[in-house]
Amino acid sequence: MSDPLLSVQSAEVDIDGSRILRGVTLEVRPNEVVALMGRNGVGKTTTLRALMGLRPLRSGVMTLAGTSLVGLPTDARARAGLGYVPQGRDIFPHLTVEENLRISLVVHGVKGSAARAALDEVYTLFPILKQFVARKGGVLSGGQQQQLAIGRALLTKPKLLLLDEPTEGIQPSIIEEIGDTLRKLRASGRLSILLVEQYVDFCRAVADRFYAMDRGAVTISGPIADLTDEVVKEHLQV
Repeated sequence: MSDPLLSVQSAEVDIDGSRILRGVTLEVRPNEVVALMGRNGVGKTTTLRALMGLRPLRSGVMTLAGTSLVGLPTDARARAGLGYVPQGRDIFPHLTVEENLRISLVVHGVKGSAARAALDEVYTLFPILKQFVARKGGVLSGGQQQQLAIGRALLTKPKLLLLDEPTEGIQPSIIEEIGDTLRKLRASGRLSILLVEQYVDFCRAVADRFYAMDRGAVTISGPIADLTDEVVKEHLQV
């Protein structure tokens, strides 16, 4: 078994004096999709935000490819190999599709033929974006905005892509397209994915393993084949 790409050990986070994460421990191995699941408010998004340095750790250890993330600013974590697509997507609504994508390239210093090749790769993964290169991000559908946000994150060449609720508010046909893309990315061997998601069938379709959280702690984990209806009823249903 390969060493973990991401390792989180006993992570604790407080927000406004309340304990939100209570000893979260998880790992993501190279070329793996891991689903982080749970009801609303159990700490899934806080876990991703802590990984990105947007929420400080009270205690615990977080490493990426053997390098500690603790204390690093968000931009340094991105340069170390973390790509992040937050809930709500955070695209620039008044910029075109191409401008949204090129911002990622500019920030990471990718120019010339390398930039063109990187854009072509995103347009191959998400053909609808190529059709709408001149369209403002704010007029895209929710599913198209999600594809734009994922494409923008991929342009940073992450080792680990963090996705927060990528299927939320998206029509079924686009969910299927996003699932196909995640499977292609995993098959390419380019990166791993940590996926926060409540849509059980989507997790079963794309993930290799899962962790379920409740009240700020991991309550059960295992290979995705162990995500049975009984486990869902006990750990995930309201």
